[in-house]
Amino acid sequence: MPLINTRGAASVKGFGFAGFSPTVPGMPTSVSASATSSSSISVSFTAPACNGGLSIDYYQAVCTATGTHSATGSSPISVTGLCSSTSYTFKVRAHNSLGYGSYSSSTGTATTSAVVGSQSYTSCGSYSWVVPSGVTKVSMFTINGGNSGCPGYIVCCCGRMYSISGNAGWGGGLAYTNNHSVTPGTTLYAHVNYAAATWVATTSCYCLRNEIVASNQYHGCTGCGKFNGGGGGYSSISSQGSGGGGAAGYSGGGGGGALTCGHPINGISGTGGGGGGGSRGSSCHGGPGGGGIGIYGQGSNGSGGSGTNSPGGGGSGGSSGSASSSSAGSAGGAYGGGGGSGGTQYGITSSAGGSGGGGAIRIIWPGCSRTYPSTCVGSP
Repeated sequence: MPLINTRGAASVKGFGFAGFSPTVPGMPTSVSASATSSSSISVSFTAPACNGGLSIDYYQAVCTATGTHSATGSSPISVTGLCSSTSYTFKVRAHNSLGYGSYSSSTGTATTSAVVGSQSYTSCGSYSWVVPSGVTKVSMFTINGGNSGCPGYIVCCCGRMYSISGNAGWGGGLAYTNNHSVTPGTTLYAHVNYAAATWVATTSCYCLRNEIVASNQYHGCTGCGKFNGGGGGYSSISSQGSGGGGAAGYSGGGGGGALTCGHPINGISGTGGGGGGGSRGSSCHGGPGGGGIGIYGQGSNGSGGSGTNSPGGGGSGGSSGSASSSSAGSAGGAYGGGGGSGGTQYGITSSAGGSGGGGAIRIIWPGCSRTYPSTCVGSP
């Protein structure tokens, strides 16, 4: 049996003889990848069978397409700073004190998730919004503020004095657009209840004064495949105020407010997740407000006010209108409920109408998968 001198020889993983010179490591195997967020991927692998006779101090995962987006460590390696909704393929190599070994023959591929988020504006005013990094599609929603009710007042005709309550406010109109293209870093401007929440007639619907505008001047009513709020009730020669109209629904109209002076006392329920209309006011009282709607997607309809001085119910999670406790009309519910008209009493001065519920704008992303009127438009 021959003698083998083992003094001073390196111990080499995978080789059972002495006198072998150290070298760089072999190739890692069984590479796989999985996305962990919109900007990171985890790369897993198995250590090489041969470490080259020296301890492996770290591994490097590198994107095969660019040679960049690399990271070092041990399995699994987290590679960060990636783009959302993008596919990446990684290869891995090992490193010891002599340098890098060859890249793995196997690779791992994964696609980063989409960036998910939202921005809501629920107070009257003008805002600017910068499109976040990685966001190229958004869906946008707007509910216009409800109109205020008209005041009640006194008229004199043929020697007699009459109290007239006038019109209640109509509910706010709704509009949305899905999968709208945007450019990261671009600034959009949102105006909530812009220009006193008035309406502008178009060919077949009412354009909203809530708007989201960029260089292409996108407005909430573009396309006009949207829905109108309910009309406010009208009162003539009566001391009872009329009910405000309900806010528009996501796929149908808001309920109409009740009339007075012998007409039906009950408001109409909303459709398509809309708010209900307010009922007729009680004697010498202003009208109740119409119901508003929520901003997180279509839900149940708001019920119409039943009986005297009953506000309209909120639709899709919105708030109900208010009931009147005086000759003044009451406020509509958020968002978009119409205010009730003022009521009067013979021989007294006019009473104010109720204010309309405020408007709101909501932007969500990614717009390709989060689309109105579905409830997938909720948090975040």
